[in-house]
Amino acid sequence: MKHALISDVHSNLPALEAVLADIDAREDVAATYHLGDLVGYAPWPNEVVALIRERGIPGIAGNYDSTVANDYKHCGCKAESPRAEELSHISYAWTREHVEPETKAFLRGLPFRMDLRVRGGHTSRPQITLVHGTPTLNTLYWTEDRPDSFCTRMAKTAGLREGDLIAFGHTHKPWHREVGGVRFVNVGSVGKPKDGDWRACYALVEAGEEVGGVEFVRVEYDLERAMDGIHRSGLPDEFADQLRAGGAPEPSEVRQGGGRR
Repeated sequence: MKHALISDVHSNLPALEAVLADIDAREDVAATYHLGDLVGYAPWPNEVVALIRERGIPGIAGNYDSTVANDYKHCGCKAESPRAEELSHISYAWTREHVEPETKAFLRGLPFRMDLRVRGGHTSRPQITLVHGTPTLNTLYWTEDRPDSFCTRMAKTAGLREGDLIAFGHTHKPWHREVGGVRFVNVGSVGKPKDGDWRACYALVEAGEEVGGVEFVRVEYDLERAMDGIHRSGLPDEFADQLRAGGAPEPSEVRQGGGRR
């Protein structure tokens, strides 16, 4: 059987609905887990959390979830330009203003990490560990260009051994590799991909006698509905442009005037 791992929904309800429908249509998925960052950047934070709760999908806190829940001064997001930093603050302020108390309470209760013993709690291995960024911080970016030594250090920090798997998100770019017998999987982003493909992304991992067999799944969703929701919400139009481009659009693609505030 397989586990479906979703991450970085970022308040994109149409994308989440499409991904869950795709998972539901599969007969070999035993469980679904989320790896955090349910909110931010799109206009449905409360609806996304409500759907996750309704479906009983367990998961962990991303940096956006934990900072919103605790009224931290910023989201802990990495900005690649002054404008990107400005946009991150706009999104964070909008999200904090619009999350309902019930949503905030749910986000506050999410754990930092989860350890799944796929053969049952009476056995210690193999294990799947879920984090958002790294086993040390949910704000630290684990990009594909990190050296094997970094992966090995993170595996040791998490207490992983040969045959185990650690899954994470945060960068919005899917990738996987194996180092020292441990599998490392960035599951990509459901609601805000940054790899140039606008379609929602999630990962399927084998979860039986052994773990592994990673498959990335891309799902088309109602992009126009998501973009229209952003335009109507008062969030910057650039967030809609980013969805369409699968990441930061080329300057010529961005609307003149800097978008709505």
